[in-house]
Amino acid sequence: MKRISFSILLLTVLLQGAQAAVDENFYIFLCFGQSNMEGAARPEAEDIKSPGPRFLLMPAVDDPQRGRKMGQWCEASAPLCRPNTGLTPADWFGRSMIETLPPHIRVGVIHVAIGGIRIEGFMPDRIAEYVKTAPGWMKGMLEAYGNNPYERLVTLARKAQQDGVIKGVLMHQGESNTGDPEWADKVQQVYDRLLGDLQLKPEEVPLLAGEVVQAGGEGQCIAMNRQIDELPKTLHTAQVVSSTGCTNLPDKLHFDAAGYRELGRRYGEKMLSLLGYQVRSPFTVPADARTAETTIPGNDFPKVDSERRAYFRVNAPDAHRVQVDICGKKYDMRRDEHGVWCAVTDPLQVGFHYYFLNIGGMNAVDPATETFFGCNRQAGGIEIAEGPEGDYYRPHPDVPQGQVRSLYYYAQSTREWRHAMVYTPACYEQGKHRYPVLYLQHGMGEDETGWSRQGRMQHIMDNLIAQRKAVPMIVVMESGDVKAPPRPGDHRQGFSTYGASFYQVMHHDLIPTIDRKFRTLKDRDHRAMAGLSWGGHQTFDMVLRHPELFSYMGTFSGAIFGLDVKTAYDGIFTRPDDFNRQIHYLFMSCGSEELPRFQTDKTAETLRQAGIRVDLQISEGTDHEWLTWRRGLSQFVPHLFRK
Repeated sequence: MKRISFSILLLTVLLQGAQAAVDENFYIFLCFGQSNMEGAARPEAEDIKSPGPRFLLMPAVDDPQRGRKMGQWCEASAPLCRPNTGLTPADWFGRSMIETLPPHIRVGVIHVAIGGIRIEGFMPDRIAEYVKTAPGWMKGMLEAYGNNPYERLVTLARKAQQDGVIKGVLMHQGESNTGDPEWADKVQQVYDRLLGDLQLKPEEVPLLAGEVVQAGGEGQCIAMNRQIDELPKTLHTAQVVSSTGCTNLPDKLHFDAAGYRELGRRYGEKMLSLLGYQVRSPFTVPADARTAETTIPGNDFPKVDSERRAYFRVNAPDAHRVQVDICGKKYDMRRDEHGVWCAVTDPLQVGFHYYFLNIGGMNAVDPATETFFGCNRQAGGIEIAEGPEGDYYRPHPDVPQGQVRSLYYYAQSTREWRHAMVYTPACYEQGKHRYPVLYLQHGMGEDETGWSRQGRMQHIMDNLIAQRKAVPMIVVMESGDVKAPPRPGDHRQGFSTYGASFYQVMHHDLIPTIDRKFRTLKDRDHRAMAGLSWGGHQTFDMVLRHPELFSYMGTFSGAIFGLDVKTAYDGIFTRPDDFNRQIHYLFMSCGSEELPRFQTDKTAETLRQAGIRVDLQISEGTDHEWLTWRRGLSQFVPHLFRK
């Protein structure tokens, strides 16, 4: 009696141990069908790279090339079906699932599919006869599954149930049964048998059936979509996944890679909604989204919602892939049935962002947004609005507005016509008063319009002057000869020649032109220079080589690298008394998120140790970006021309 009780106790412990091994947060999905589930499009780089250990595959066949063993979980990446197959909807189903599901939830798929197979090939009572009559080209595929694809799917599913919980069935099949009036009944037989063999409840394990290729109404088997759409009338737990707008290969039978990605995402969104998760779709824009202030009037998009997510739309019906590239982070856009591509971003930082639309591998400017020169070319831009803290760079109706003028002038030193932007304060139009001048430079890859367009310089100046925090002054912005990227040879012998052609222009042409065309105070005590990034480098080079021209200087995220205080600029930093007498104010700033890359804090500390007076400001929470430089300008200007 005691021996029997011990046996019962041991069995109970073993059963409890087995149950404990099942991870309720491991969601498993069974995928079956014919060629479009098998995958007919060649996987691309983004499909081959694994998304990580949260998306797993239990291979249904061995794949020695990738080190995969049948029945053993591995990270999921294309191809999921068999060696030498292609991209399938299951690939981006899994990827979209883990994007939305909480981080502690994993997703696993078991994938059995055979190109051209009829639904009868998954019916246990018909498979033997089906194998006998299968065409020759299909026999090798059937043999890969032991001539019984249904049995292979069930066998692996039972094994997977030891690890996780089966949450759904994904099917893409029907092309080979087009016109078969009994197709829906046969699908239900397969589904019911599958649930019975795995002891699953239909209300807990829905079947998702995808539509076939539409090809704008010219799909080879498009008539089958009516039967697929009516499947829920027969199988009440079935859900239909639309293929409308999913792009296809020239055969009008199979999806292309972009089409599989989109269809897979739709499978994922459908399943996520059934699991009770709120899906963020680029096609659904929340009511609180507002058109971005950088959008060209008359366009609705880009928009920005209350969470600072940006929504983009572009009409490109013939494109096969479109992305939004925001400062190097790429978001895949999704195509609707009308050929309109849509995307939604992660929450973006407040401030100004350059962006491009990548269409077929080429970066283009969004036709719905204002353009800004940046990244060495015309670029799109989107402003993510700050709250009231950004009022210092916004225009206000009660503040007198200055002007930003476009000035073309001839530079004798380089024998060329050049362009500059010149800000004059609101009071410039009144009387004959003369004004001090700030020469303000942009950074690498930008141009003379940057400070007035991306930087909002004129509004910053207007507001500071109106509040009597800054004296009225003229601000001059030139191209700086750094619109194009550096070339080989621009850096040599410890001195950078990048943008150095600007120095003689500034000395011999720009300053004399400004003094001739505008009412300026022409002495060094009323002349300042500042710049962002490489413009900060130019400021150091220009001011410290020509102290007879300037008495104020500033850098915002200045590209001041490897400064040797003992030798730089003829050793001027070794004579701190002379420096501090000549330079009335030296300002340096950067964003907290760009440290230590730009080492502004270390450079400032090195200068201080050498006895140089320098004012250092750190913009909290910002990087190498226009918000950092707007803040820097607003902190720098109040110190100018007070001596």
